[in-house]
Amino acid sequence: MSLPSRLPAILQAVMQGQPRALADSHYPRWHHAPVTGLMNDPNGFVEFAGRYHLFYQWNPLACDHKFKCWAHWSSDDLLHWRHEPIALMPDEEYDRNGCYSGSAVDNHGTLTLCYTGNVKFDDGSRTAWQCLATENADGTFTKLGPVLPLPEGYTGHVRDPKVWQHEGRWYMVLGAQDLQKRGKVLLFSSADLHQWSNEGEIAGYAINGLDDAGYMWECPDLFPLGDQHVLICCPQGVAREKERYLNTYPAVWMAGAFDYERATFQHGELHELDAGFEFYAPQTLQTSDGRRLLVGWMGVPDGEEMRQPTLANGWIHQMTCLRELEFIDGKLYQRPLRELTALRDETHVWQDGPLPLSPMEIALDTDRSEALSIDFGGALTLQRDADGIRLMRRSLASDEIHTRYWRGEVRSLRIFIDQSSVEIFINDGEGVMSSRYFPVYPAQLVVTGKTPGAFCYWPLRTCMVE
Repeated sequence: MSLPSRLPAILQAVMQGQPRALADSHYPRWHHAPVTGLMNDPNGFVEFAGRYHLFYQWNPLACDHKFKCWAHWSSDDLLHWRHEPIALMPDEEYDRNGCYSGSAVDNHGTLTLCYTGNVKFDDGSRTAWQCLATENADGTFTKLGPVLPLPEGYTGHVRDPKVWQHEGRWYMVLGAQDLQKRGKVLLFSSADLHQWSNEGEIAGYAINGLDDAGYMWECPDLFPLGDQHVLICCPQGVAREKERYLNTYPAVWMAGAFDYERATFQHGELHELDAGFEFYAPQTLQTSDGRRLLVGWMGVPDGEEMRQPTLANGWIHQMTCLRELEFIDGKLYQRPLRELTALRDETHVWQDGPLPLSPMEIALDTDRSEALSIDFGGALTLQRDADGIRLMRRSLASDEIHTRYWRGEVRSLRIFIDQSSVEIFINDGEGVMSSRYFPVYPAQLVVTGKTPGAFCYWPLRTCMVE
């Protein structure tokens, strides 16, 4: 039985909220962001029928995580995007507490969504259904209902299906928590997307030597890259280290050998995917031209998100820029989407003195022997020395200074700046640090230390969603 429609309330929220969001000095000029309300995980990142599609978790009714729809953008060039009809709303009994994250596939010419229907009970318990929906001619979607109930041996925390096809058979990885409250990644297979076989656990706590790997693994994504398979996921409950896993929840990658016949994944150690303050729930896409692209949510659950100043204007969060992945000499490289160069305005060579802080791309080569500091409007500071990079900003809850680290020799930097975000690509993508920041405009970008020899920048043109 369908629940009452919330479409009238959503339409009113958008009409009232969008003008406030667009007028906010912190609203991005070239990143994806919600027109109002809260946005989090990217979902259903897929290329289908000549267009790219990016769905996302959206609560249009409030800046909280209580009402989760799937909203939808599409593009033919990965730069210019348009709004599509809302794809999913939590209006059925099996998804009444949220249409949680998932993926999208081309199933014999039909764009098909695979998502988690979240259900919470009055006694505090919960369950989860893995569900399907198919696209209609007008761009809306029809729900087909659950195709996989909660697997035996796991709590109600089973979610985020990433589905792909290999040699004519469908495969799915799911984030899960077993009854001992240990995080796992489960593998399922199917001939038709409807009847699924449980192939077992392929990663997580007590697998491949991970003795203490957290209590819940979210947003898994398994894909071939180079001569390896890479698994990215978000293990909640991983112990903080002195300079790693400092966010409330991290995103990690691991590489190894995946065997379809044995349903095993022999992988190496965990590596933090992004060393900045805000990065979570990434999802990838294999393009028709052979690239593996990634996009992430530039946010973190349960941190200081509800203290961000954009809440006063009725919106919160944004996506990262799109990135291209490569696996080189045992390392996962993330590089800015090559199409982003089309946003560049005229090239400028850096001169001494501050610059007005605005959307721009900076490229510089660095000398390990010289210290360098970049101040982003007094709201974020990058310090580079012989040990690597420290990124610092003040807590939104106190006067405490928080720091994030990337360790290693820093030879080059590409820095992408928007109104309230900074993405730092180190050594052509060997490392990345993604962070939100909230300067008071007008603000300045100030560089101190010896100015690098190769140091240029480009103002970036606005590229809003239509």
